Amino acid sequence: MRQQSDQRRELGAFLRSRRERITPDQVGLPHTGRRRTPGLRREEIALLAGMSATWYTYLEQGRDVRASYQVFDALASALRLDRHERGHLFRLAGHAPAAEAEEPEPLAVEVAAVPLLLQPHPAYIIGGNYDVLSRNQAADELFPHLTAAADRPANFARWVFLEPVARDVVVDWELEARGLLARLRTPAGRHPGDVRYTRLIDELKAGSPEVRAWWPQYEVQARHGGRKRLRRPGRGVVDFAYTAFHLAEQPEQTLVVYTECETEPGNRQRT
Repeated sequence: MRQQSDQRRELGAFLRSRRERITPDQVGLPHTGRRRTPGLRREEIALLAGMSATWYTYLEQGRDVRASYQVFDALASALRLDRHERGHLFRLAGHAPAAEAEEPEPLAVEVAAVPLLLQPHPAYIIGGNYDVLSRNQAADELFPHLTAAADRPANFARWVFLEPVARDVVVDWELEARGLLARLRTPAGRHPGDVRYTRLIDELKAGSPEVRAWWPQYEVQARHGGRKRLRRPGRGVVDFAYTAFHLAEQPEQTLVVYTECETEPGNRQRT
């Protein structure tokens, strides 16, 4: 019952965050006087989704009400959700396969060895909650102080937000940190009440004013590759490309591999 209540509150918070980011102009609604809250009113979203304002309000308040897949499909369209946000909405609403019982994430021995084989390229494997399950020496050098606590493994989200050196190493810290938090939100929504997520999020909120400010905004992303600028001792700022591979038997576990991007000799930054 507690887990269901937590999931309803998560659903309500997600709906509210998405409603508040849409302006009347975006959906072709006229301006009707001064607005006390950002974004659309509850009645306006309900109108766009073809449902009663009372029923929508109950959903946003986290009440114990049931709505069909078709209702949430209409809400997803009215809220202009992207593919990942739609999936998150349906999972919170109970219209997606239930997650398996939460247990410590297993990592096969042969999989744990993969980052070692990728040396000298920095590589690591993270679990759904960003626990670092395996990494090589190059990753340790690229991300200093990425260390385990006495009772738990190293955690990449904890490093980004709570380890002071991270703000020096990660050049575009705010952009990267916001993206990481949005990617953490997706698996956290699949595991409401799981202590691996709740304890981590509580710890991040307690130690980081940015997490306290950004978590209620309810941004959602999927894990992906990209580019990142990292500062290396004696070399200044180095551009990296990183690639994320989801493991076939444990899809929430991700192998991340970094490679330096080629730059012209005169264009390397020294910051």
